[in-house]
Amino acid sequence: MSASVKLPPFDPADPLGIDDLLDPEDLAVRDTVRRWAADRVLPHVAEWYEKGELPEIRELARELGGIGALGMSLTGYGCAGASAVQYGLACLELEAADSGIRSLVSVQGSLAMYAIHRFGSEEQKQTWLPRMASGEIIGCFGLTEPDHGSDPASMRTYAKKDGSDWVLSGRKMWITNGSVSGVAVVWAQTDEGIRGFVVPADSAGFSAPEIKHKLSLRASVTSELVLDDVRLPADAVLPEVVGLKGPLSCLSHARYGIVWGAMGAARSCFEAAVDYATTREQFGRPIGGFQLTQAKLADMALELHKGILLAHHLGRRMDAGRLRPEQVSFGKLNNVREAIDICRTSRTILGANGISLEYPIMRHATNLESVLTYEGTVEMHQLVLGKALTGLDAFR
Repeated sequence: MSASVKLPPFDPADPLGIDDLLDPEDLAVRDTVRRWAADRVLPHVAEWYEKGELPEIRELARELGGIGALGMSLTGYGCAGASAVQYGLACLELEAADSGIRSLVSVQGSLAMYAIHRFGSEEQKQTWLPRMASGEIIGCFGLTEPDHGSDPASMRTYAKKDGSDWVLSGRKMWITNGSVSGVAVVWAQTDEGIRGFVVPADSAGFSAPEIKHKLSLRASVTSELVLDDVRLPADAVLPEVVGLKGPLSCLSHARYGIVWGAMGAARSCFEAAVDYATTREQFGRPIGGFQLTQAKLADMALELHKGILLAHHLGRRMDAGRLRPEQVSFGKLNNVREAIDICRTSRTILGANGISLEYPIMRHATNLESVLTYEGTVEMHQLVLGKALTGLDAFR
C-alpha cells in the first residue's frame, strides 16, 4: 500500500464501510425514512406495543404515502419507482423502529399493491393503486387460512361462478391490516384453479374482526377475514394469473423486504447493547470493558453486518432481474434467525433491564418470533434450499 494512501477512520456504526456501496439517492431514501421513524414511531411505539394497538394507523399510512414508502419499488400509478436496494433500506429503517410498522408497509406494497400491479387489469390498477400509494386506502392480502398456513394449495376458500358474477366463501387468518383495509386481495380455489380477487371492504358479506391477545406484533393490526357469500362482479378477478404461482410470487417479494427488515430490528438491539455496555458500571468500570461482553458485541456485529451485506447483494440481484426465489429463502432464513440471536444476546448484556419497555430489545425479540414464521416458516425455507441443493423434493 502506498504511504500516501490514508485509510478512513474505523466507523463502529458501519465497520465494513457498507455505506460506500450506496449512492446519494440511496442514502437520501434511507435518511428520509429514518427521520420519519424517529419522529413518528419511536416516541410512541413502546406505549402502542404495551396497549396492543396502533391507534394512528390511517394517519401513519398517509404519511408513509407522502414520503413514497408505499409500493415504492413499483412504477407508475403514483408509485415511487425506487430500486430494490432503496426499498430494502426503507424496510431496514422501518423495522428498526418496529416490525409492525414494516409489516404495514410490506403488506400494503409488496403483497396487495404488488398483486394488483403485476396481475391486475388496467382498470384495477387505475382504480386502486394511486389511492393505495398515497395511503388514502390501506390494503391487505388474504392467503393464510385457519387450517392451511404452510400448505396454501389446500385452501378451502372457494369462488364459484354465478352467471357473470363470482361468489366467495371462506376464512383467512393472521391478516395484517385487515380490520382497517379498504380493499383486500383474496386468493381462492375456483374450478379453473387458484385465482386472486380484488375485494372492496364494503362488500356485503365481508368482515374483518381484529385478532386480540397477541404477544407479538402488538403495535400492528392483525385480523381474520370472513367471506360469507361475497358477491363480486366478473372484473373483480385478477386476470393475469391462475394457480399458486400468483400468491407465491407476491410472497417472494415480501420476503425480500424481511431480509432487510430483520437487520433493522437487530441493529436497534445491538445499538442498545453497545450504549448500555459503555455506560453501565459494575465492579468499578463499564461492563463493555470486560472480555466476555466485548466478545458478545463482536459476534453480534459480525452477524449484523454480514446480514446487511447479504441483503444488499440480494437487492442488487433483484435490481438486475436475477434474484431467484431460492436466494430470497436463503436471505430470509439466515437474517431472521441471526436477528433473533442478536436480540437474545443483547438482552443478556442489559440483564434485567433488557425485559423493560424502556429499551427496545424485548419488543423486537417478541416481534421477530412472528417474523420468523410469516412469509414461510424456518422449515419451509430449509426445504426450499434443500430441494435446490439436492434436486430432491422433500415437500411430498
